[in-house]
Amino acid sequence: MLRRIIFLIIILIPFKQRAQDFSALWEGHFSYNQIKDISRGSNKIFAASDNAIFSLDLQTNEINEITTINGLSGEIISSILYSETYQLLIIGYENGLIEIAFDNDDNVLTIVDIIDKPTIPPTSKKINHFNEYQNLVYISTNYGISVFDLERLEFGDTYFIGDGGIQIQVTQTTIFGDYIYASCLDGNGIRKALVTNPNLIDFQNWQLVNSSSWTSIEAQGDKLYAINVDRKIYQIINDVINERFLYSSAPLDLRALDDSLIVTTRNNVFIYDTNFNIVLQVSVDTNFSTLYTCATIENNSIYIGTREFGILETTVTNPTVFEEIHPDGPLLNIPFSIEAEPNGLWVTFGEYDVFYNPFPINSRGFSHLSNNQWINNRYSEVLEAKCLNKISINPLNTSQVFISSFYSGLLEVNDGVPTFLYDETNSPLEVEIANNLGIKVGASSFDTNGLLWLSIGRDKNQLKSFNPSSNQWRSFSFDAIIPNATDNNGFADVIIGPDQTKWLASAFSFGFIGFNENNGNQLTKAIYKEEQNMPSSAVTALALDKRNQLWIGTFRGLRVLFNTSNFFTDDDIEVQEIIIEEDGIAKELLFQQFITDIKVDGSNNKWVGTDDSGLFYFSSDGQNTIFHFTKENSPLPSNSIRDIALDDTNGIVYIATSRGLVSFKSGGSSPFEDLSNSYAYPNPVRPGFNIVDEKVKIKDISENVNIKITDIEGNLVAEAQSRTNQRYRGYNLEIDGGTAYWNGKNLANNVVASGVYLIMLSDLDTFETKVIKLMVVR
Repeated sequence: MLRRIIFLIIILIPFKQRAQDFSALWEGHFSYNQIKDISRGSNKIFAASDNAIFSLDLQTNEINEITTINGLSGEIISSILYSETYQLLIIGYENGLIEIAFDNDDNVLTIVDIIDKPTIPPTSKKINHFNEYQNLVYISTNYGISVFDLERLEFGDTYFIGDGGIQIQVTQTTIFGDYIYASCLDGNGIRKALVTNPNLIDFQNWQLVNSSSWTSIEAQGDKLYAINVDRKIYQIINDVINERFLYSSAPLDLRALDDSLIVTTRNNVFIYDTNFNIVLQVSVDTNFSTLYTCATIENNSIYIGTREFGILETTVTNPTVFEEIHPDGPLLNIPFSIEAEPNGLWVTFGEYDVFYNPFPINSRGFSHLSNNQWINNRYSEVLEAKCLNKISINPLNTSQVFISSFYSGLLEVNDGVPTFLYDETNSPLEVEIANNLGIKVGASSFDTNGLLWLSIGRDKNQLKSFNPSSNQWRSFSFDAIIPNATDNNGFADVIIGPDQTKWLASAFSFGFIGFNENNGNQLTKAIYKEEQNMPSSAVTALALDKRNQLWIGTFRGLRVLFNTSNFFTDDDIEVQEIIIEEDGIAKELLFQQFITDIKVDGSNNKWVGTDDSGLFYFSSDGQNTIFHFTKENSPLPSNSIRDIALDDTNGIVYIATSRGLVSFKSGGSSPFEDLSNSYAYPNPVRPGFNIVDEKVKIKDISENVNIKITDIEGNLVAEAQSRTNQRYRGYNLEIDGGTAYWNGKNLANNVVASGVYLIMLSDLDTFETKVIKLMVVR
C-alpha cells in the first residue's frame, strides 16, 4: 500500500524528471573504486562512487549497479542514505541535486529544489549528510538545513541557523532526546533546537551549544558525540563537551549503528561499544595500499569504503583478512583517451589542459576492457610512466600497444603487460631541459607498414617514426612552420592518409599541418589563416573519411578540406564550412562549437564530440543530424566529450566524457572487401522475434553493394543500394557500412508472411554475387 501511495504522489507532484533513453543500446563503464559514502538497509549495502552507485545483496552476494543508464544524473555524489521504512535510496550531490532511486524499480526521481533556489550561492549547495527521523529527512548542506518529507516526497522548510539567520555550513545533524543537534564549520559551533518546534525556520529558536568548528555529530543511545577539526572526539554531557580521544589523522566519518559507534580515519576504522570502549580497530592492510573513507557494520561483517578498492569487507572475528567488493570497471571515472579494438577498449587517464599543460603531473595507470572484463594497471605497474594519454594498437601485432606519456616518453605494452619505457636514455626522445617539462609524447598513429608516428610537443623534431620490428627511429622537423620548439606544446591528432600524408592538429596557432616524406623531398604545409576560412588557428580534432576528405575540428567550429589530393600544390587552398538548412534558414553546422573529437564509422557517417554540447552523429555529408546525445536526453554523464572510439566489428561507439565512460550500440560496422563471409541473422526468424523493430541483419557485406530480397517465386520484396538506401532514412531495407537491416516488410509496407526468402547480394565494383536463404516463421 505504501508503494502505491508513493507512486501516486510521484505522478501528481511536478518534479523535474530527466528525459533519458534507457534502452538496451547503452551500457555504462563506470569506476567503483573510489567510495564516497556507504548506507545499509534491506539486507543490502549501498556504496556511492564518484557518480554511480552499487548495491551488494548480503544474502545472495549479487551486485547491482545504479548509473546514468538507470537515470542518475552523472553529477558528483556527496552523500547517500537508504530508508528502510520507505524502501528508497536518497542520493545527494555536490551541486545540491537530490535523486531518489526506488527498490526493484527503474524509476529515478530527480529533485531540483535546492539547485533552483536563487537565494543560495551555487558554491553553497553541496549535500553533506542525510538524517532520517520519523517521516522526515534533515539535509545538512553548506548553507544550512533543509527538510524533505519522505511520505509526501516534497520539500518542507529550510533553516538558516547562523547568527542573524545567515547561511552557515552544516556538516551533520542528529536527534538526541528532544533536540536536533547540528555540527557546523567556520567557527559556527554546535547548535540545537527542539525538534518538535514548529518554527525552526526562525534562527532564534536555535541555541549555540559550543563554538569552534565541528565536522560531525552523532547520537548513540543515551550518549552524544561530536568530532572537532582538532581531530578530537568529544562526548557532550548536558551541553558540556568532554574530550574522549585524539586521533592521529582527521576523522572522515562518524556514524552510530545498532550498539556501535564507528569512526573512520584515512588509515583506521574504530568501533566502540555503548561505553566508548574500543571493540575493534581495523587498520589499512598492506595488501591493499589505499585510504579509507567511511565504514558500516552489519552482523559480524565490517564494510569499509576506500579510495582505490571499492569496499573492503572484513569480519569482527578476523579483521586481518579482506575481500575486495565492487562491480567490474576501469580505474577512474575521468577517461582522457580511448582506443577501441574488436571486443575491447583501452583507456588512459593522463590529462593535460587545452594549452597542453600536464601540471600537476599525475600518476594514474591505464585500463583495458577485453572480452567484457576490465584489466586495470595501476601506476605501480606502468614503469613510472606519468600522464599517459594517446593509445595506438599495432595493426601488424594487435597484442602490442603503445601509450604516449606527456612527461615520461613512450610506454610499450605487450599482451597487456607494460614491458618497456622509451625515454631520453634509450631513444631519440628528448627532455626539455630548460623548464624541466619532461618528454611531451602525444598523439600517435600507425601507418599500413607498421610504423608508429608520434607527435612531440616542445621539440625541434615535432614528428618521429618508430619501427617496433627493427627498433629504428627517425625524426622530422617542421621548422618552416614552427621555427621555435617552444612555440607548440603538442598536437591533438595524427591522421595518416592512403597516400601516406600525415595530418597533424596543432592546438596552438598553426592550424593543421600536412606532411609527406615524398621520397626524401619533404613536403610540409599548414592551414591556419582566416583568409583560408579557418574559424580558429587552434585545431583540436582531425578525421579522414572514406572519400579522403579531411574533417577539421577547432576551438570555434567545424571545417572540411574536400580535396586533399592537391593540398601541397594548390596555393589558394581553402577549407569549407558545412551549410545546413534549419527551419528554412541556412546555418553553419556546429557554428562556434568547441570540437573535441571526430570519428568516421563504416557508413562514412561522422561522430563529433563537443566540449559542452554533447555528442553528434551526422550523415556522411553532414546535412542530416541522426543523433544528438546530451546528458539531458541520454545516459551521457556529462556534455563534455573527451574522446570517441569505434568498435566497427561490433558496431559499438565508446564515449569518454569528463565524468565517466559509456557506450552506445549503433549497430554499424565497416564493410568487407568481398562477400565471401556475408550472412544473415537471425536465421531462421522465429515467431518470438520482433522483426519490425529488431530487424534482420545482413552482416559482412562489401562497400558498394546492391541487395535484393525476393520470395521463393522470385517476386521482389525489398531492394537497397549502399549509397542510396542508407540507414536512418526510413527505408524497409537500409545499409549501414558492412551491415544491412531489413524490417521484414515488403514493397507494400506489409510484414511478409512465413516462407523462404532469397537475399541476393551483388558487389557493384567487382560484380561478385552471393545468395543467402532466409527462413521466416510467423
